[in-house]
Amino acid sequence: MINYEPSSGPFAHTRNSSVRIMYTVLLSLLPATIFGIYQFGLGSLRTVLVCCVVAVLAEYASLKLMQRRSAACMDGSALLTGLLLAMSLPSTVPMWLAAMGSAFAIIVGKQIYGGLGQNLFNPAMLARVMLLICFPVEMTNWAVPTPLDFSHNLVTVPDGWLQFDGVTAATTLSGLSKTPETIFSMFFGTEGGSLGETSSLLILAGGLLLLQRRIIHWAIPLSFLAGLGFPSLIGHWFAPTTFLSLPAQIFSGGAMLGAFYIATDLVTSPTSVRGQLVYGAGCGLLIWLIRSFGNYPEGVAFAVLIMNAASPLIDHYLRPAIFGSRSVAGK
Repeated sequence: MINYEPSSGPFAHTRNSSVRIMYTVLLSLLPATIFGIYQFGLGSLRTVLVCCVVAVLAEYASLKLMQRRSAACMDGSALLTGLLLAMSLPSTVPMWLAAMGSAFAIIVGKQIYGGLGQNLFNPAMLARVMLLICFPVEMTNWAVPTPLDFSHNLVTVPDGWLQFDGVTAATTLSGLSKTPETIFSMFFGTEGGSLGETSSLLILAGGLLLLQRRIIHWAIPLSFLAGLGFPSLIGHWFAPTTFLSLPAQIFSGGAMLGAFYIATDLVTSPTSVRGQLVYGAGCGLLIWLIRSFGNYPEGVAFAVLIMNAASPLIDHYLRPAIFGSRSVAGK
């Protein structure tokens, strides 16, 4: 049995507060979110709004029940959880399902552990896995992008209300051809998929902004993409008809979103650089294994949750030495 010992945190003076960090991340996600709404129509806007509003309301209700400061529901963390969940959902999901997932993310994924900074698992990915296991049909029903046609999924019914529907098709991970044209469309975001995961270009731009603002560290995104890319390169080299190529693996599904926004969660990832390198590489390798040999075409959420569980163990063995300790002094 391993006894976990408390270790020194990475304390540093900075102008960033948790609120500033949350809203900066939200701002960096706006281009990819807006592009997803542009691609999939107003139904996707409804999904984003439902997830975000329900997340904030669930946070408010939880804080109220625990007799804590309810105004903390506007610190941006609940809003970010709701947006990340919405971006990982198909644009055609029923609204009751989006609301259920958002409430689950906040109540079970976050508040049941004690609130902000104390959750073991990434709340948005925990909710996505729950929805995928419980509602596999609804969660694998992807709409075909039809840019500039905001009425493609709106049907007028006699009573004057609007009813949403959608045309669905396979995604790149579930069987489309991997031609250079497909890779190009995956990078710019014209392939089918989840609401906010399709444009790797915009997600990369947002991730670079977070790196520039020093909100995230380079270790996790780099090791994440290397852990996914290296086995992809080898697998495709030996069996090109069986394994996706490196660009297809990197630019499809939620890989880019996972590398820059999901795996880099400050609460659920290791604190040391060495630990983050191991953690990111583990996420990438698990994604490749799940995509290549598992029953699900996508594996980002599963991989991140598994490595979330391993994060305390990684910190235990790879934590940096405390200045002035025996290991530093050579005693």
